[in-house]
Amino acid sequence: MTASASRYVLDSFALLAHLGDEAGAARVRAVLKAASLGRAQVFVSAINLGELVYITERERGLVQAQMALNAVEQLPIQILEATRERVLAAAHIKASHAISYADAFVVAAAQEMGATILTGDPEFRTVEGPVSVEWLAR
Repeated sequence: MTASASRYVLDSFALLAHLGDEAGAARVRAVLKAASLGRAQVFVSAINLGELVYITERERGLVQAQMALNAVEQLPIQILEATRERVLAAAHIKASHAISYADAFVVAAAQEMGATILTGDPEFRTVEGPVSVEWLAR
């Protein structure tokens, strides 16, 4: 990993785009390829990983949700556990911004890691400025 490597935090929107080959998937894949080559670091909060699983299970069933989880665990992504410090950081963000609690974990991770959020979810417009957001095609 070089000192100038890019850092990204993926939300469930980005993960779902990648797994479902939806709009924005090509950019997510480019970031993941850079990570596999050591030119980027990619993070996802365990909370947002859970969000991906419940969305997939609700829409496509338990087997597909398990497959999605397995697929993500094979990617060059560092999963950030929901430590006490991260939970409290997300709570602070949620208290002052009109975003979901799960999305507050994305913002907290971006702040902690000095990373750019990769998403297509318009809810993140409320946090642009305090964190960097790269918008995926919708």
